[in-house]
Amino acid sequence: MSQPCAASTCTHTLRDTETDTGQQLCTPCVHTIRRWLASIPNTLVVLAASTHRETTGSPVRSGTRTPDGPGRGDTLNILGPWAAGTVHDPHGDQTGHPPIAATLYGWVQLLSEEQRYLNPPATVSETALAAWLDRHLERAARQPWAGEMHAELREMMGRVWHITSTRPITRAVTRPCPRCDGLTLTRTDGDLYVRCSECETSWTEAELAADAGRRAAAAA
Repeated sequence: MSQPCAASTCTHTLRDTETDTGQQLCTPCVHTIRRWLASIPNTLVVLAASTHRETTGSPVRSGTRTPDGPGRGDTLNILGPWAAGTVHDPHGDQTGHPPIAATLYGWVQLLSEEQRYLNPPATVSETALAAWLDRHLERAARQPWAGEMHAELREMMGRVWHITSTRPITRAVTRPCPRCDGLTLTRTDGDLYVRCSECETSWTEAELAADAGRRAAAAA
């Protein structure tokens, strides 16, 4: 029986080469997570800049106002501070979404606890945690909780994009899909794969080039 990708937003069926290695996420979804993790260093720069107040006014009078868009509190929430380990909040004082570092640390901790020979990074900064997860992502993609990890990291990135207005842009690709021939291929900034919304397949540039070669040869 075919096995679906564990990511809740994905409709792909795992290939034999993926199920043979125990993958729970399809390779395009694994690459998507890798793209999110690779964006963390630049994301921190943009988020840090958005916490500063914007100065306005004339040479005579000056003042400050908070930047337009999501509140500064949302930005500070996602940057921290946070505590590594279990946080007890008997009075319900914790509000807002967890910081980036806390989200990443949770998955680093879970994988390192289940894989005893993996040591978590000595530094628990966002960049160090993202780099560690990236190095061990193939192993994480084989865990039964891989779908939950994908969902939580996707939610985290959604909050980042909302604050920074840097959501990747998806553009149409003007060539037919190698499988269904539909003109519904799209590419998202930074994505290794071109995706078809009609038959829900994903293609690398090499695969698209090979398909174009076959079409040209058939038309000759």
